Amino acid sequence: MTQVCSECQVRDRSICGSLSDPDLETLNRLGRSRRLEKGETLLWAGEEAVVCANLLSGVLKISAATADGREQIVGLLYPSDFVGRPFAEEAEQSVTALTEVELCVFPRKPFEAALEHHARLERLLLRRTLAALDEARARMLLLGRMTAGEKVAAFLLDMAGHLGQRCAAGATTFDLPLTRAEIADVLGLTIETVSRQLTKLRQDGLIDLPSGRQVTIRNRHGLQERAEAA
Repeated sequence: MTQVCSECQVRDRSICGSLSDPDLETLNRLGRSRRLEKGETLLWAGEEAVVCANLLSGVLKISAATADGREQIVGLLYPSDFVGRPFAEEAEQSVTALTEVELCVFPRKPFEAALEHHARLERLLLRRTLAALDEARARMLLLGRMTAGEKVAAFLLDMAGHLGQRCAAGATTFDLPLTRAEIADVLGLTIETVSRQLTKLRQDGLIDLPSGRQVTIRNRHGLQERAEAA
């Protein structure tokens, strides 16, 4: 096993996690470390899709343009997620860093060749793709039924699950990678509604908003109940 893969902080959770050493060696020969600054774009919608990647740290947003030119965020990617779409000549959505990001990047065409010659890697990627599709469908169903308060509560729980760190008294703290405008975009709400719901959750003792974008979940069970009120 190579040093690069052995030191990877998300190896056990990424598509690499269940690979044999020969398959892992194949990916290591293709992969290159790459960093993105906040706001930097990895893939542009409509342009040639030249890379795929494993997300090692940070958060990426997937966005598309509406007919009138506005951006619509259609997904978020977290550490261990796979980025890009093999066998697609063009990127269907743009992929942009919401925070500083570290990636293990693979040239798309050589990666496609590796998939064709390593059946286990191909199956692992298919399983992750289908799981992501199921999650997206479930999220669409829930968001279509939820009230504004339920949407914001569920969003915070999802963020905590991906980014949260346990602190004193069992609380969980994390920094929001999105602005309130971007949260509103993701949840189909207005900025004012998002702000009101965050304030209400704080007043009800479920969360704290210490500073800037920092969020502390004080009562996870209560927040879960708020999210599942529907």
